[in-house]
Amino acid sequence: MPRIPLVTAASMTDAQRRVYDAMMSGPRRSPPVGPLAAAMHRPDLAEKWSELGLVLRFNSSFEPRLREFVILLTGRYWDCQFEWFSHEGEARKAGLSEQTIETLRHGGGTFAGADEQAIHDYAIELLRDHRAGDATYQRILDTYGTAGIVELTALIGYYAMVALTLNAHEIGVPEGATPPLPPLPNHGVAD
Repeated sequence: MPRIPLVTAASMTDAQRRVYDAMMSGPRRSPPVGPLAAAMHRPDLAEKWSELGLVLRFNSSFEPRLREFVILLTGRYWDCQFEWFSHEGEARKAGLSEQTIETLRHGGGTFAGADEQAIHDYAIELLRDHRAGDATYQRILDTYGTAGIVELTALIGYYAMVALTLNAHEIGVPEGATPPLPPLPNHGVAD
């Protein structure tokens, strides 16, 4: 059960209703859930958050497989059950292999795909060390260019914000669902 009440249709203000209606009629075509449900307490925040999410999730220059890889990796790093639960199926649909999904689930750091390995290394350095080393940064820059590394960094940061919001307010998996992530030491990164 969340630590905060979530906005309901019966309790919405006019500003909340405007944001809700925009989400329902836009590309999401769904009511605000997870972090957006929490953000509805600040409709202007929910609106901008949703817009940023549309850019990073639905208009990304990264292929869906790699975008979902980043989402699962970030969700695992922050031990965010809801984020993982919400994206595991999407990752499969996007073509992420079962081996990669299970490696991420258990906090592993070795991947068969060079693209997954490079993105993993960059993301983990940013999350763990608060910056990326020169060699890791250059590998991503050489592969994806300036716009790509900017977008990848934003994608990691966006889903870290999602995970932190969900964890802070204890917005977990739907009632009756089993949390998909086993506990791991070191913020979701196995030794």
